Amino acid sequence: MQTEARIFKALADETRLRILALLLEGELCVCEIMAALALPQSTISRHLAYLRNSGWVNDRRQGVWMYYRLETGSPLQTAIQSVIGNHLPDLPAHVIAVEKLRRFRQEQTRPAC
Repeated sequence: MQTEARIFKALADETRLRILALLLEGELCVCEIMAALALPQSTISRHLAYLRNSGWVNDRRQGVWMYYRLETGSPLQTAIQSVIGNHLPDLPAHVIAVEKLRRFRQEQTRPAC
């Protein structure tokens, strides 16, 4: 039950839910998540560390940049990812975040990450 409690506790924060919803779009760099959510690097990194420690995300380093993607975890996580994917993308806050991410990517003359 401890593992399940840890999985659910990670979802108890709006910022972490928003990050998970963004990661449904695919792997993202910290700078892309910062641009999409308009939050400072320290806040994003703290929440990503929490998600990584609770088994929700994997990371990889490329040079000085960290990239994050959803973990293909337990059946419970897979079911919850499906719920997130079905319900959060239509929320106005997520629509705005995806639009900010799209604009950030378009404005980059070279990869920022």
